[in-house]
Amino acid sequence: MSEITQLIKSLKQQLRAHGITYAQVATQLDISEASVKRLFATEQFSLQRLHSICGMMNISIAQLVQQSQQEKFPSALTIQQEKTLTADYKLLLIAILVLNHWQFHEILAYYNLAETELIQLLAQLDRLKIIDLLPNNRIKLRVDSNFHWLEDGPIQQFFQQHVPNSFFRSRFRAKDELLLCVNGMLSSESIGILQKQLRELGRKFNELHYDDTRLSLEERRGTCMVLAIRPWSLPMFEELKHDNR
Repeated sequence: MSEITQLIKSLKQQLRAHGITYAQVATQLDISEASVKRLFATEQFSLQRLHSICGMMNISIAQLVQQSQQEKFPSALTIQQEKTLTADYKLLLIAILVLNHWQFHEILAYYNLAETELIQLLAQLDRLKIIDLLPNNRIKLRVDSNFHWLEDGPIQQFFQQHVPNSFFRSRFRAKDELLLCVNGMLSSESIGILQKQLRELGRKFNELHYDDTRLSLEERRGTCMVLAIRPWSLPMFEELKHDNR
């Protein structure tokens, strides 16, 4: 990765961490949002524009360069961090919201939380090193853009307990819903191919999630995608098999 590419990657991460959208950058630079996208795609920023964007986050170009060279955020939490989150459903909610780039005023507007209580919850996330709680209750994430929950960790287990009884309580006929259930007999090689494609789809979900952080809350909605594949048949069918099959 070239130094320029690394610098632009760090700039994107900092914008996301500070909850700054492309639309806000466009207003700051007095250009269209499409032009902002082209700047990031071509990686051709003038020093004046780079300085202006850094000013939105109260950092200098030199600090951005230093962060691009030194700052490495984790892509996952520790088991203990995840256990702490699952022990307090309010703390878990706030963690999920900030990881989805919600800001302080947006959380207060959407959820029945007192301002002092929200500050206390954010302070806990700060102590857990998941965020930095900055002056004026600004929130900066301390996780990598490719963040994910631990495989079979406390958070994943927590959601596995709740998904069957809540997530699937739908007929999946709405515009933004889809349930696809197929079955057949596959070889281990074919299953491996599908597993690879499912992982790619998961990565695409994360990519779209971060791209959409530039949109307002009104244009986004909490979305869950469950991907699963394994050798399986109904238990009632299994009971009919010979013991040696």
